[in-house]
Amino acid sequence: MNFEKLLKVLLYLVGLHSFLVGIGLIVLPVSSMSQFGFEVMGGKFFSAQGGVFHLVMSLAYVWAAMNVQKYQILILFSIAAKFIATVFLFSYFFLMEYIWMVLLSGIGDFLMGILMLFLYAKANKSWQVE
Repeated sequence: MNFEKLLKVLLYLVGLHSFLVGIGLIVLPVSSMSQFGFEVMGGKFFSAQGGVFHLVMSLAYVWAAMNVQKYQILILFSIAAKFIATVFLFSYFFLMEYIWMVLLSGIGDFLMGILMLFLYAKANKSWQVE
């Protein structure tokens, strides 16, 4: 099995996901945020800020995917970002507010992080053999 290729595909898909979430956060009207369980306060600023953050992260994922051996540090950064997001999202859900989208995002980030870690470990093992 070609773990390097699978890792590249995963990173591109995670980058696309992050890009689409970012665009959504920027362009969706504030009133639509309530459909995802969020109480709207402070206008559009915080959703736009979150959108820009997701766009920046999408660049990191795509750059890492372009050359996974050369940009291993970006892969490690991406894995760390997913696990930090997981801890934040689960903590927020269980300690602050039961927002279904926060829980769903936490589960998604956890699964993406686990997959990245698994594929990176397998690909990295094959690079050590070469």
